[in-house]
Amino acid sequence: MHRDSIDDLRKLFVGLDKKVNINGKGRIVPINFDNAATTPPFKRVVKRVLETTEYYGSIARGDGQKSQYCSDLYEECRRYILKYFNAPEEIYTAIFVGNTTDGLNKLSNILINNKEDIVITTRMEHHSNDLPWRNKCDLKYVEVNEDGRININEIEELIERYKEKVKYITITGASNVTGYINDIRKISGLIHKYGGKIIVDGAQLVPHKKIYMYKKDSLENIDFLVFSGHKIYAPFGSGAIIGLRKDFNNNLPDTKGGGTVEYVIDNNQLWLNTPEKNEAGTPNLFGAVAIMEAMKEIENIGFERIEKNEKELLQYLINGLKELNRVKLYADNDCIDARLGILVFTIDGMKYYEVGEKLSEIKAIGVRQGGFCSHPYTRRVLGIPNNQLQEYINKNGIPGLVRVSLGIYNSKKEANIFLETVELLCRRYAR
Repeated sequence: MHRDSIDDLRKLFVGLDKKVNINGKGRIVPINFDNAATTPPFKRVVKRVLETTEYYGSIARGDGQKSQYCSDLYEECRRYILKYFNAPEEIYTAIFVGNTTDGLNKLSNILINNKEDIVITTRMEHHSNDLPWRNKCDLKYVEVNEDGRININEIEELIERYKEKVKYITITGASNVTGYINDIRKISGLIHKYGGKIIVDGAQLVPHKKIYMYKKDSLENIDFLVFSGHKIYAPFGSGAIIGLRKDFNNNLPDTKGGGTVEYVIDNNQLWLNTPEKNEAGTPNLFGAVAIMEAMKEIENIGFERIEKNEKELLQYLINGLKELNRVKLYADNDCIDARLGILVFTIDGMKYYEVGEKLSEIKAIGVRQGGFCSHPYTRRVLGIPNNQLQEYINKNGIPGLVRVSLGIYNSKKEANIFLETVELLCRRYAR
């Protein structure tokens, strides 16, 4: 199905035109420019979740009709996700988790068995793909350049230096700060050359780009991919890891309990195979259903349409902000081909948190302001040298920016309201 207009796309969502109060001054339709954090649900997602509640029962733990219905539906969701990412069931499994953070923590706990294992990551990462690996392995960081981009040559140099000692490279598919898209295919080829594996934080990339994990006889396959439902229009508390079945079966589960074992005796237990052994406790069926239905809607819309709309709107916003003297844009805003619909800026004479507060207060515009759970990267994007960081914090507080992040449904009309409001801030509130 091809949706020709933004109005058609907006009709697919719940609550986009639901008015909110603004400081007792009346009601207004809000604008969500914080999609990199959380997205609104598709109507079909909510509809299917509500339908499922009428048949809800225990999963893989009962013999009743409702239990069997839910068990079958849960496995249908798993199979759909594997097919969506072109991940053959004989090679990969899909493990449902709470979100990307949960999934990356799970991987770091399961895959790392030796503190001397070398894992490569970057200074572009969200905290969720940095902190879980610290103190568990020999973690090597790849720096970013002045524009905030990763130099793949530096990744290659590290891999060539340590060769087979490198067990994993764990890297974001796209930055939640600048929207830069990393060449995960090329990086995958580099790490596989010496037998290492790649883990991709797909929280930002999955909602915007089609990802194929596997191609026969290719060195550029993706070994592990993690993403969240709440960033792909399915905010029902679920996410997933798509990863190598053999690797999960060869390692102990990180969380133990009901549903993970074949049997237990007084002093031992026999683990089930993955994915069951890696999904302790009662599964989040509604979260899994929400993800499947959101993916079906995204496929109906088509990634070509999604990318075209977001790219045009990003360019429009960049051009508009460049015309405002007090606005400073960060990162490379001239070459936006390999970039998602994300931009960051500040207004001279206003604190970043003041900008966010005023946008919300005046026109109910939701943006994100701060360090975006990527403090080391945000500091680099701002150009603050490490030896001046503490002095900066003492004077200004935690370094931060204002972020606009676009979704499928955002419109030029919303962009114009945003630009007009930013211009107002520059005139009225900037000191």
